[in-house]
This record gives sequence, C-alpha cells and structure tokens, in this order.
Amino acid sequence: MTVPAGAPSPLPDPEVETAAAATDRSTLLLPVPADIGRWTDSYFVKTKAIVGRFGDKTVTYAVFMRRPVVFAPKLAVRWLEQVAASRGVAFDIALTHGEGEWVGAGEPLIYLTGSLYHLADLETLYLQKLGAACVAAYNAFTMCCDLPQTAFLAFDARHCAGIEMEEMMAYAAAVGSAAARRERGAKGFIGNANDATAHYFGRERGLGTMPHALIGYAGSTVRAAEMFVDAFPDDDLIVLVDYFGREVSDSLAVCERFPDMADEGRVGIRLDTHGGRFVEGLDPQESYAVLERHAPIAVRRYRNDTELRYLTGTGVSAAAIFHLRERLDQAGFPSVRIVASSGFNVDKCRVMADVAAPIDAVGTGSFLPESWKETYATADIIAYDGVASVKVGREFLQKRWRQPRRHVRSPGR
Repeated sequence: MTVPAGAPSPLPDPEVETAAAATDRSTLLLPVPADIGRWTDSYFVKTKAIVGRFGDKTVTYAVFMRRPVVFAPKLAVRWLEQVAASRGVAFDIALTHGEGEWVGAGEPLIYLTGSLYHLADLETLYLQKLGAACVAAYNAFTMCCDLPQTAFLAFDARHCAGIEMEEMMAYAAAVGSAAARRERGAKGFIGNANDATAHYFGRERGLGTMPHALIGYAGSTVRAAEMFVDAFPDDDLIVLVDYFGREVSDSLAVCERFPDMADEGRVGIRLDTHGGRFVEGLDPQESYAVLERHAPIAVRRYRNDTELRYLTGTGVSAAAIFHLRERLDQAGFPSVRIVASSGFNVDKCRVMADVAAPIDAVGTGSFLPESWKETYATADIIAYDGVASVKVGREFLQKRWRQPRRHVRSPGR
C-alpha cells in the first residue's frame, strides 16, 4: 500500500526501513486465501454461492466505525491485496483518510469496490483487521500526546490473543505514536518488547531487560543486575525493584553497585508495584505529603475514586514516582531514569500528565482497547453496478462516495 501524500509514516524515522520490515511485508496474513471459507460467517459464504448462481455485480462497500479513531488501515488493505492477487481479480480500495489521521464517528474509512462474488466472503475478516487497530492507535495517540516528553515502550504482546493480534497492536501503537509525534512533537513509542514487530518502530530487535523471574532466580535485585550487566555489558540496565517490596532500598543499592553507569544515565529503575500494596516508605498519609511537596494543587481539585488512586493509592501512583525521584536525587543519582509500568492506560497517563509526574519512560500494553465492542468496524454495500442503494438508516455513508480520494488498486489479472 502506498501511503497518501503527507500522511505520517508509522516509523519514528520515516525513511528508515529494516530488513525485518521487508521480510514482514512478504509474509502472508492469516487466514490464507484457501481457508477463508472456514473462517468467515456462513451467510457470506452462502451469499457468494447465490451470486455465483444468479450473476455477479460490481458493488461498493463503505466501511466505518461508530466511535472516533485514528486511521490504521494497512493490515486490512494488505490482506485484501493478498486475496485479490490469489484470485486474479482487482479491488479498488479508496481510503478516505491518510494513515494516522483522526476519523470521526460514523465517517466512512474505506470505500471498497469490486466483484460481489469475490468480496462477499471477505467482510468478516477484513473488519477484524481494521477496527481494533484503529482504536488502539487512537489510545496510543492520546497517551503520547498527554505525556509528550515521556518515551513509551509497547509491552502489549503478553496481553494479546495470539500473534495476529500482537502484530496488529504493535502496528497500531506505531501509527498512533507517529501521529502524536507529528502533531504534538511527542517522543512517543520508541520501541517494543519483541523482535517480530520491532520493525514498526524502526528497530531490528525488541527492547527489554529483565522480568521478575530473573530476580527470583538470582535471589536479590542487585545480583540480578550484576548477572544482566555481565551477560549484556553494552546494554543499558533497566532493573525491576518491586520483587522484594524494597523499591527505594533496592534502587539505591543497584545505583551504588553501578555508580558509573548511573552517572552516565545508563541505569533505569522500573517501578511496577502491583495494586495490593504501597511502594516502600509510603502509606496514605505520606502519599498525600509527597504530593503536597511536588503538586499541591493535585488533590485539592475534585477527583473521582480512580483518579485519587492514581495520585495517592497503592501501586505505581504519582506519589510513588515523586517519592522515588526524591530519594534518588537525595542520594546523588539525578541521572537515573524512572520507567513506570502497571496499568498505564489513557486515563492514568492523563492524571500523570496533569501533575507533571517525573516519568522518563512508560512501559505499557494498556493502549489495547478496554471495551472490545468499541472496536467493531462495520461494512455496508452502498451501490450495485454504480447505482446507489443502501439499507435505510445508512444513507450517510454515501455522502463522500464520489469525492476524490486516494485509491489503492489491488493486483488484477
């Protein structure tokens, strides 16, 4: 697919293309054409059989969503091109917006024209590849815009329902990030956690250092850090500090063990405390005291219970982040970075931005859609052999039908 002129690239550096990216584009998206009949809704399969019996028509579908999104069409378009090539037919795929552009609720995203016989059985499957990606891109865009000076790492893979979704979510994060970078100058997503989809972020490899399992294996946070540095001496050290419930003590111990790396900014503390307890040194009263020192207006505004929890509650709260930053600075480690994780969704990022929490990076998979029903894309035929016809109540889909737009013509015979 050729991105429309002026549309953002999903890569941080638009002209950078890795070998992994080239390999990725040559890989078939699932389902492969031979399996479409098994995975699509049976009424579409029956419709195809009826059209084959009584005669084909050229139709135009309008594809839309019921909520605002950031447009992320590439995987759906790539799959349609793959199917058209295998069937020796051509589809005219007209995109109403560029990749990464904001699209309003109910506004057509794609006009898809071609043989009804060859399009009838595809609707189930291309909608799957479009809706969730657009919502995840919207979430990633919003998070990056709220925290424009914070780098993001895509930690979504473990929350995905299989590798198809894993690719879709990585692509979506890259699209939303690129849009935030273009519109707000945000740092955005600088990488992700695995090699297979790292190319969406302009990288050959995924990013990451250690899970909690390594710390349990090592027996101490400092020993896990030593093992990591010994095995990967050229990598920065990002160390988890919540395993033993000594977030501050273990952070300082790691910095004291590697003072040169700490001074060079090559040490990061990943705060990942779960919501069942407070970070070391905090309780409700001390959490309020920390915010009073750093963001006194924060708790004086009206807040709902969720926002208050993000500010002063258990887990990785704003108070916890300010508290850790205080202790690192007091100990003489101002160059040590704080990487925050654990539930950083759109709402939590907005609260952190509101109080200017000192976060250097956020590791998150919480740009994944929380309400799956919001990801449902829908397609309706709006014309048969060039004659307008659509079910009652969907006439609004025809408004932009004949307006000029970017066409992506899939391979024909």
